[in-house]
Amino acid sequence: MLRRSARALGTYVFRSPVTAGYVGLLLLTHFWLSVVLSTADAQRAALGISTNLSNLTHSPVRSLVGSMLFFDGTLTSLASQHFVGTLITFGIGVGLCLAWLERRYGAMRAYAVFALGHVLATLITAQVIRVAIAHDWYPTSVRHAIDFGISYGAEAVLAAGALLLKRARLLAVAATVAWPVLGGDWSGVLPDFTTVGHLTAAAVGFACGAWLLLTARRGTPAPAAQPDPAYAE
Repeated sequence: MLRRSARALGTYVFRSPVTAGYVGLLLLTHFWLSVVLSTADAQRAALGISTNLSNLTHSPVRSLVGSMLFFDGTLTSLASQHFVGTLITFGIGVGLCLAWLERRYGAMRAYAVFALGHVLATLITAQVIRVAIAHDWYPTSVRHAIDFGISYGAEAVLAAGALLLKRARLLAVAATVAWPVLGGDWSGVLPDFTTVGHLTAAAVGFACGAWLLLTARRGTPAPAAQPDPAYAE
């Protein structure tokens, strides 16, 4: 069992080295934030990298880049909704889909999808929040909310990966949209801003997936082609 696990890990690192390094970095930063720091220091650190309106106005690069170095979830509370979110975004989104995109299309394209989803969804959601606050659809406290992590980028690569499937494509696309919708708060005129962000990131991911499909059909060679029968050529 140990040898098989070590062999599988070695294969994963060899085939998707950038994603493997990124997963390791995310685990380290999560450990630092949740275990090493005190509760007060962890909250201050999380607030400093949050992509809220205040930070995006005064330190946009720090918040956008810093937010991508952490995941906001849990690896221990297995029965919680937060763990489900961690499993979807960190496990399936980054650990599986981003790794597959790296193997099939190269690290540059894979991380372009991830970064576009993260940045565009964050910036578009910020404008939605501005309008919502002005119309009293969101409370003004949202301007300074703690909101950080990889989930928008992960949602984008989930959407791209779902669109690139050969089999069960419609089911995967529906599931990609369903999880933020079902987990969101729809009590007001608009859903909560994180739901808006995840749906925006999904739209970015679908657009990127469609572009990857189009370039493949035109015969554009992928930088690091690794055939996978489950996905479209």
